[in-house]
Amino acid sequence: MVEQHQRKLIAAQGYCELSMYDDALSEVGSLPLKVQRHPMVVEMRLVILMQARRWPHALEASLELCRLRPEAASGFIHAAFCLHELGDTPAAKKKLMEGPPSLEKEANYFYNLACYECVLGNLEAAQQHLTTSITLDKKYKDYAKSDPDLRTLRL
Repeated sequence: MVEQHQRKLIAAQGYCELSMYDDALSEVGSLPLKVQRHPMVVEMRLVILMQARRWPHALEASLELCRLRPEAASGFIHAAFCLHELGDTPAAKKKLMEGPPSLEKEANYFYNLACYECVLGNLEAAQQHLTTSITLDKKYKDYAKSDPDLRTLRL
């Protein structure tokens, strides 16, 4: 179903890479409704909205992705991040923890939990999650050095 619309999806991706978010969303929005509801297309719309920092709409798309693919980690990670960006860190933590068990294999899951715990003042839990994240993927050590959410851990 999605294969027939590759040209529009590639165009949307190209516009997004050029920070032409309205054009990217227009390409995705021009697809038939049935195609727009396909998880891959929903995720593409979500990525565009997140890059455009349109958090309320990105949250809607991420929640739709959670409904369409409850077994997938990405919808929950993105929904939590959107909630955090919208200033609701307690809800972000809750949404992330509602995700599928496969999340516990994701370094990003533990990194985001570390950020949320740190913002919420739970520094011991934050440090534990950060350590787990770095154990799973060393690149998070570099991210943590400049992440404003983790500044309390660096003091």
